[in-house]
Amino acid sequence: MSEAQEWGVGSTVDRLRRVFVRAPVTEGDFEAAAWRTPDPAALRSEHDGFIALLESLGCDVEVGSAAPPQVDAVYTHDPVIMTLYGAILLQMAKPVRRPEPALTRVDLERLGVPVLGELTGKATADGGDKVWFDPQTLAVGHGYRTNAAGIAQIRALLAPHGVDVVAYDMPHFRGPGEVLHLMSVISPLADDLAAVYEPLAPVRLLEYLDQRGVERVPVDDNEFHSQGANILAVRPRVLVMPEGNPKVADRLRAAGCEVHEFPAADLCVKGDGGPTCLTQPLWRAD
Repeated sequence: MSEAQEWGVGSTVDRLRRVFVRAPVTEGDFEAAAWRTPDPAALRSEHDGFIALLESLGCDVEVGSAAPPQVDAVYTHDPVIMTLYGAILLQMAKPVRRPEPALTRVDLERLGVPVLGELTGKATADGGDKVWFDPQTLAVGHGYRTNAAGIAQIRALLAPHGVDVVAYDMPHFRGPGEVLHLMSVISPLADDLAAVYEPLAPVRLLEYLDQRGVERVPVDDNEFHSQGANILAVRPRVLVMPEGNPKVADRLRAAGCEVHEFPAADLCVKGDGGPTCLTQPLWRAD
């Protein structure tokens, strides 16, 4: 990568230098997208506050325009997987989200981020189902949003670059109508630390964390439902998370983390997406 290229991601915890977010849609069919109806003014103010927080922590925040009627498009993490070699544009299983990868392609072109490849045919995947553990190891959740064909195509795109794509079976939970991503149950916080909602975490994933020497910060049932397991690392142990999860926040601080909380009752909780969902890291580098 040349010094002029301000893109590339092969970690979930390295310094977040450049990130893409999208302004929220304030009028649309929130019910069809399985939101609890948010307050439009709160959506705007919470998103503005979130951007300001990221900027205060040293992130270069690229803001895309709202994309009516796509109410889920505020969750920019899902239409694409960023890699060190360019972006992989996905195909989304949730019907109302299917236009989002094409919208994201336009933004990536505007921002100078190349496309490595894209899913085709019956392959589906969401960006929320992937976790970079290191530049050679990408974990992918196999569930209702990311299918076997999607995983196979992601693996084929990354194999020439020596990336090991490891799939983990996700539980049924509440069925295909309920979002459950891999990143719903794990948020890496540093190379040796992760917040985990253990009741829904794949056993092989927990075993893998133990093998890597990753300490687990547990998330309680109540705080799982208020996005307490959805935590964005802007640097190792420098974290952004939704307000309203005091037990997790206290545990993180006890583990030596710097925790920044932001109001998110409408932006995150009502749409079942936290700060990792709201962001598409474009460039992570120490």
